[in-house]
Amino acid sequence: MNVFCKTLLASALATATLASAQAADALTVYGKLNVTAQSNDVNDDATTTIQSNASRFGVKGAFELSSSLEAFYTVEYEVDTGDDVKENFKARNQFVGLKGKFGAFSVGRNDTMLKVSQGKVDQFNDLSADIKNLFKGENRISQTATYITPSMSGFKLGVTYAAEGAASQYNQDGFSLAAMYGDAKLKKTSVFASVAYDADVKGYEVVRATVQGKIANLKLGGMYQQQEATYDSSGMPLVNQESKTGYLFSAAYSINSVVLKAQFQDMEDKGDSWSVGGDYKLGKPTKLFAFYTNRSYENVDNSDKYIGVGLEHKF
Repeated sequence: MNVFCKTLLASALATATLASAQAADALTVYGKLNVTAQSNDVNDDATTTIQSNASRFGVKGAFELSSSLEAFYTVEYEVDTGDDVKENFKARNQFVGLKGKFGAFSVGRNDTMLKVSQGKVDQFNDLSADIKNLFKGENRISQTATYITPSMSGFKLGVTYAAEGAASQYNQDGFSLAAMYGDAKLKKTSVFASVAYDADVKGYEVVRATVQGKIANLKLGGMYQQQEATYDSSGMPLVNQESKTGYLFSAAYSINSVVLKAQFQDMEDKGDSWSVGGDYKLGKPTKLFAFYTNRSYENVDNSDKYIGVGLEHKF
């Protein structure tokens, strides 16, 4: 572990110890390790890997500034256990903000509202079947300002401003907006729904609608998306671009400690993907899982295939 990693870990643990004595500062050290042993058959070339899937480590907290105002923060890094080099920390969400009756405002590196609006509809999130392989819009921008309204009878509105100074913005300001209803984890409500729009975020315009519902032990979800390239990497506008349409369907069924999953995704003129899998809970923070993914691309004869088994532990 390099000096930076040691310093980060020591600082986080020291801060957590001090924070436990201060009721006003609620700090949490958290993370997860998700590692799979899998076979990746890409372009008829099969490779066996032991790979990390968005494993992470972070600290987050809040401090009461007054009876009506609270400061909050998150500093999170991805930990790539499969990286060949020792410096395997990569930046994830890192922001600071203020929260009150007006809602929540934050600045820093953050997921866009369109990405947030997907909720938990992607049953294979962070794995080889992650929706980002076919859909645009799964963005975390380095320079953002985000505002989210307070809940209004279950409804929330949010907007992310992506500054043109961010390298991924191709010298263009971008905006990401979302309107959401319900609890994304489907614990407080039986339905989660959202509509979202990206304007010139990472060179694309995207419209997305998502819905997921729970009936007894069954979760069903769907997503509709239109995407269109607006700028190239040099910042030049793209004209006469046709928008592409895609959709996704997902399902999960719980049987005691087992969750069975299935998902299908398609994007016009790009390809489609289908996946099946299952989770087995060993305890609240730990699960074993397995999956199979088949992804086909337009004008490519052979499909890419991924099969894996893994272990995830959250802390």
